Amino acid sequence: MKTNTKKPTCAKAMAGKLDGKVAIVTGASKGIGTAIAKHLAAEGAAVVVNYSSSKEGADRVVDEITKQGGKAVAVRANMAKKAEVERLFSEAKKAFGQA
Repeated sequence: MKTNTKKPTCAKAMAGKLDGKVAIVTGASKGIGTAIAKHLAAEGAAVVVNYSSSKEGADRVVDEITKQGGKAVAVRANMAKKAEVERLFSEAKKAFGQA
């Protein structure tokens, strides 16, 4: 009898231990943030892809997640500005109903 020991990938059905949860990932438009956003989506979380300057990168990450059956939105916000952080959480709540 064979056992599958492969780790889940984004190609799976985007369901897992984070179903029903929302993740806000800062700096998710590139580098480590992108990998974290994709991993959380693969585990079932709806992901808010926060970016400061790379809208193109954020849109790419959202596209990759949604093409695999996940939920994601991109929101621009500067984490050093209180009003923008508040707006980030407001946008997350608007998109996914919680934050």
